Amino acid sequence: FSGGKDSTYNMMKCTEDGHEIVALAHAHPPYDTGKEELDSFLFQTVGSSAVYAIAECMELPFFHREIRGTAVTQELGYTVTKDDETEDLYALLKEVKEHHPDVGAVSVGAIFSSYQGNRVQHVCDRLGLKMLAYLWHRDQVELLQEMVSNGVNAILIKVAALGLGSEDLGKSLSEMTQKLLALHEKYGIHPCGEGGEFETFTLDCPLFKKRIVVDKSEAITHSEDQVAPVIYLSIKKVHIVPK
Repeated sequence: FSGGKDSTYNMMKCTEDGHEIVALAHAHPPYDTGKEELDSFLFQTVGSSAVYAIAECMELPFFHREIRGTAVTQELGYTVTKDDETEDLYALLKEVKEHHPDVGAVSVGAIFSSYQGNRVQHVCDRLGLKMLAYLWHRDQVELLQEMVSNGVNAILIKVAALGLGSEDLGKSLSEMTQKLLALHEKYGIHPCGEGGEFETFTLDCPLFKKRIVVDKSEAITHSEDQVAPVIYLSIKKVHIVPK
């Protein structure tokens, strides 16, 4: 669980299909580095500092593990590779299964990334788990609108695409829908950000028993690219309120 809209909405689809969410598992940058954006091939790391609050809003156990590996092997297929970040995912889910031996599946918000999907499937196979990816290969225009209409209140916390800038950070999906669809038509960006154009953090959804309020944040420029600068929102402080 990254904390973003796709992870969140896929959990909603899981519950619609009769599954029960019993824990959240999150991989994050090492605390001793002070880094928030790892440019990981597998994980969303921006927003990691506040994911614990989502577990509190859902009243679920929160398992987390530092990402110590990197994308050692970058082919679409995957075999066990020392120091690869996929092994951090394996260790994380192995820990969850040790504490919750009845867990039979993992909710995954992947939409089109075969790199991501193949690695999660590889880890699930090793642990005897099923991968539940209800968003896989969904039409992104339809999916974006569906998320908003079904109550996913997520804000943009990273932008990395032509037409998106610091002024868009902190805005909700509902506020950004028309702009994202217009940029899709004009420049071909993925409406759900599946090409890395943007990332999100969920403040509320129907699965939450409480909601999150961001008290303090800071815009950080990660890359000074003249065409599409990479800027992210560092979430410094949040609090949780009743719904």
